[in-house]
Order: sequence, then structure tokens, then C-alpha cells
Amino acid sequence: MKKSADSLTRIRTDVGRSWYMTGAMLSFIGLLITWAILSYGEYVNTTFLPTPSRVLAVFVQMLQSPNLWSDIGISVYRVTMGFLLAAVIGIPLGVLAGTFKFAEAAIQPLTEFIRYMPATAFIPLVMVWAGIGEGAKILVIFIGTFFQMVLMVADNIRLVPEDLLSASYTLGATRFQVITRVLIPAMMPNLMDTLRLMIGWAWTYLVVAELVAANSGLGYSILKAQRFLKTDVIFVGILVIGILGLLTDRLFAFVNKKLFPWAEGGS
Repeated sequence: MKKSADSLTRIRTDVGRSWYMTGAMLSFIGLLITWAILSYGEYVNTTFLPTPSRVLAVFVQMLQSPNLWSDIGISVYRVTMGFLLAAVIGIPLGVLAGTFKFAEAAIQPLTEFIRYMPATAFIPLVMVWAGIGEGAKILVIFIGTFFQMVLMVADNIRLVPEDLLSASYTLGATRFQVITRVLIPAMMPNLMDTLRLMIGWAWTYLVVAELVAANSGLGYSILKAQRFLKTDVIFVGILVIGILGLLTDRLFAFVNKKLFPWAEGGS
């Protein structure tokens, strides 16, 4: 079914899956064409911007090496552990801050203050606190995601309509029941979207985390390639991180859709 230009530009109007996928594909194709023109046309020195075919060849070559798979494994482990640690501590604190005003006063101002501090600034302290082992790298990812997560989870709780709370009190629910049977279940679709966003943040902090005396991981391979101006290897590392991040994002979107098909966040 054809859509007019007016229907495609209406605010918050669904354009259909085919049009959406077309727009997504065109954006990727446009980026690839721009890259090809700049590199093959030598508008940018290939030392600094390798051609797509060169990056693809290096990618295929690296896929055949156990080193890449080892780097992927250790990076996935670091991101997963940092993210899980942030979620285990951050979600309960966010629920408290979003539910009780006294908890909001105790948690939110301090969290908002610390979240503006760059995670990279904590690296010297992290090395003092946790040494240079795996714990230090996980801690950097934790710091990069934890404070944002607390604030966003608190906002998820506040988005639960007051009508639901009033109805539950009217039906005789206790305060504990309101929290466990109304607030938390009602905020779950938004919480899944928050976790989906936070896992993306965790991947962006991977390279920062692997600055901490690392000798393995995708971030380390990118930094090592930088020293020798191997931009093709840098591109491969960036693309692999992007692919892994996209896969985790789609996994969260899929789980959200299956668990909460009625919610907008699950569509």
C-alpha cells in the first residue's frame, strides 16, 4: 500500500515495517557509499581511512584467528559482569528513590552529582582500589553505568500512574503489596528499555575499561593497533564492538516484546 509524503511525515505516526526497514537500510547504504567515495577516491589517505574491501579482508582474516575470538570472549565477560553488578545494586536503589521521598533525598542528589564525573577520571583510583586485574576493568564499566541506571530506574517507577496506586489502596493492599504487586510489575516494560539502554552504555565504556593495564580484549586490540597506525584493524575492532552491541540490544528488544507485548516498549 502506497503512502503519501504527508503520511510519512506525520508526527509519531506508524509508517509500517517496510518503510521503516527501507529507511534503516538507506542510512547504512548512504554511510557505506560515503566511506567508499572518500577511501577509493583517495580524498582521505588510506593510511587513515582504509577502503571497505580492505577492512572486510582483514575482518575475514581475523575471524580465522583464535585471538579475535579470545578477545571477544573476555570483552563480553567484562561488559556482562560490569552491567550485572550495576543492575543488581542500581535497580533496588532506583526503586527506593522512585518510591519514597526520603530515599530520593538520600540517593538522587548524590547520584546526579557523581554521574557528571567522567568514568575515565576514576581510572587512577580504580587501579588503587582494585589493582590491575579483571576487577578493575569490571569496576570501570560499573562506574560508567551504575549512576545513570539508578536515576533512570527511579524515573521508571515515577511513570507508574497514580490511579493504579489509588485503586490498589482502595482494594485493601498494604504498602508492601503496592510495591511488589503494583509498582514493580507496572514499571517492568520501562525497566527493560532502561536495561537495554544501559547495556549500550556498558559497551561504550569497554575501551575505557581496557585502558587499565589490559593485555587482551577488543578495546586492547584497538589501542594496540593505534600504536602502529593499523587503521584497518581499528575499524574491525570498532565494527565487532558495534555488532556485539547491536546483538545485545536486539536481544533485550526481543525479550521485552515477548514478556510485555501489550506495552509500547515491547513493540
